[in-house]
Order: sequence, then C-alpha cells, then structure tokens
Amino acid sequence: MVSRRNILGVGAAALAACAGCSRGAATQATDGEMRLWCWPGGLSDKVLAAAKEHFAGQARLTVKIIDGDYKQQMVSALDQGHDIPAIAGIKGEDIASLLPRADRFTDLNTLGAADVRGDYLPWKWQQGSTIDGQLIGFPIDIGPNAMFYRPGLFKKAGLPTAPAAVSEAIPDWPAFLEVGSRFVKAVPGVAFVASGTQVFSVCLGQGTKRFVDEGNHFIGDEAHIRRAWDFAVGVSRKGLGAAIQSDNPKWGSGIAQGKFAVDLGAAWHALDIEQAAPATRTAWRVAAASAAGANSGGSFLAIPAAATRKDLAMTVIKWLLSPANQAAAFGDVCLFPSTPAAYGMPALTAPDAFFGNQRTIDVFGPSAQKVHHVYEAPADAALADLYLKQLILVEAGKDPKAGWHDAVAAAQAMAVRLGVN
Repeated sequence: MVSRRNILGVGAAALAACAGCSRGAATQATDGEMRLWCWPGGLSDKVLAAAKEHFAGQARLTVKIIDGDYKQQMVSALDQGHDIPAIAGIKGEDIASLLPRADRFTDLNTLGAADVRGDYLPWKWQQGSTIDGQLIGFPIDIGPNAMFYRPGLFKKAGLPTAPAAVSEAIPDWPAFLEVGSRFVKAVPGVAFVASGTQVFSVCLGQGTKRFVDEGNHFIGDEAHIRRAWDFAVGVSRKGLGAAIQSDNPKWGSGIAQGKFAVDLGAAWHALDIEQAAPATRTAWRVAAASAAGANSGGSFLAIPAAATRKDLAMTVIKWLLSPANQAAAFGDVCLFPSTPAAYGMPALTAPDAFFGNQRTIDVFGPSAQKVHHVYEAPADAALADLYLKQLILVEAGKDPKAGWHDAVAAAQAMAVRLGVN
C-alpha cells in the first residue's frame, strides 16, 4: 500500500545473483567507529541519537542511511567483503530470502540474544530465525493488522460506529462481505473497501501456511489459498470494492474524498492515511473486526559474519530495541513495537487525535498477540504477487474461475523455476 516503507516482496533472484561474487578481505572501520546500515525510516532518529551518546565511551556509532535498493547494496557489500557494517538492518520483506544464506550473518544466540527472547513476540522471533534455530535477525518492529473505517459513513448505512460494536458485527470474512453488501446498498456511490486484494492478503496472513511448506513443496493450490481467494473474489462479485490498489496514486485521493469506507492494513498504515488525507482528522476509527491476527511488514537488525566487535554490536542492538526505546520509536516514526512490554507505555497508550482520540493500542496490541508463526519461503513474495495480479484482473471483469486457474498455473511454473518441489 502507499507507504513510507515498501512492503512489496523481493524474490530470491537478486540474492542468488550475488552468490557467486568473489569475497575479498573484509574492510571495516578500525578507528573505534561502529557502523550501522539502515534505510530511511527504518529506525528512529531520536533513538539513534541517544545511542550515539549512550555508547560514546565504547564506540563512535555512525549511521548510514541507504536510499534505493537497500537489500542489493547490503548483500553486495557482504559478498564482496568491502565496507561491511557492524550492524545491518534487514527489511521484513527480505528476511525470507536471506535466511538461506545464514552463513553471511552471525547467529545472535551465540552473543546472548536468547537471554531476552522472552521479551519479544514469539512469532516475530521465529521469523528472524532459520529452520535449525539460528537467529539472524533481531526484531525491530511489526505490522499488526486491523480495519480502518469511517464511522460517519457507517452511520449513514445504519451500521454500528463504535470500534467494539463494529468488531462484534464483523467478526469474520463472511460477515465482512455481508455487512459490506448492506453498506453499498445504503450508501450509493461509495465502495465498502478499496480492493479485494486487501482481503486476500490479510486473510492469508491470518493462517499458518502460505505458498510453500517447510519441506519446500508448492501448496499454492490448497484450500487455505483458495479460501482467501474466494473471500477476495466475493468483494468483486458483490460490488463492494473501489478497485483501487493500495500502491496506486488513486488510493490517496480515494482516502481523501471518501470513495470507500474501509481500508485494511497494518498499524503503521495509520500514518499513510493521515499523510494522504489530513483533512479527515477525527473521521476515522480502528476496529479489530475480521482483520486482526495478520501481520504486514516489520524489520530486523543483524550482525554480519565478517563484522568485528560483535559482543559490543549485540549490546548496541539490545539497547536500541529495548521496550522503552521501541516505545520511543513508535512515538517518533510509528514503528510498532515487537516487544509487548512497550504496549503499556505512554507513547502507545495515549489517545490518537487523528482517530478521534481512540486508544488504538487496544486494537493493535491484541492483534499482534494473535499472529501465528508461518513459514515463509524465499519464493513466497514473488508467488503471492501472481495471485494479486489475477485478482486485479478479476476486479476488471475477468472470470474468477479463469483467474484462479491462471494464478495457480503461473505460480506452479514460477515455483519450479525457483527450485520449489
């Protein structure tokens, strides 16, 4: 969706292309400098500034913010052995493709990360771990999902308007479609939701399986995928969607002009809505509804295998991502904490003025706790994109049966090319 952080997946191909690059002698800072690499908005500037002061007596912490294709630049540095940082960020959409190359990184469990494992959401900790238990990525943030909605438009349709009542009325996806049908009949000219693709992504994200299982077998034609597909197609069949994709510029104008009443997304998506439509301040609320229990995005910090001063780097990471500093990061740049202890801190419990002074943590906190750990293969993001493309065609009029057939066929073919059984 339109966002300060791109959550579109990058396939394993880019990493594979670098696998054969030569590795020279690693070059690193030798003057007491400790380098940290990240991308714009990946960490809080305020927390980083505090870290520089906190660790001034032990190291000169410097931060390199990398624009463009962060993953490619980071992987190239690791493979070529030049300019290797002491600490490297890993985007959430890239972690699955980097776990198979765990040799490029340090197992953080060997540096004491396991001592604080209980402070972080179990599923997020597992997301940064290899199948055999090596921790490659230490959790930064997460993206628990919920349903953003316009209570004024709900009121016009005769629907409940308070978050708890909305969640009670829309406890699951069949209810989402039924309430959506009532809405579009009652409020002509306004769609219920931006697109069925949102429903597909969130519904799939609530499960325990995706497109490839841990045995590297393609399962993109199984019932759990078809279930998410059918609910997404239901949006089209019932005329509930505006057919506006979240990464389309029209999404911003649709939000601002009230072209749809519901938008599904992660906690950080609140900032996207606020930036796209500041004039709608107080016109939105957040409900768990059918969307809770899925996650979108959320990144990690890692220590390259060739880095030096690893013990100090681990100490820096633990400090940066402590509950108190995660709460501060949320207040600064809306990075939703991966540690539940932060959820009771003032930065998260304060009423949100944009959402009518609602305490949105009461929705996003429980949503985060409901997320399941799910194996995500390196090919997963690329495979998901094939289904989303077919759903967009269905919204444009393509027969849903043909869309499903074409999505599965394309995914099976791509899976074979990417080494999936």
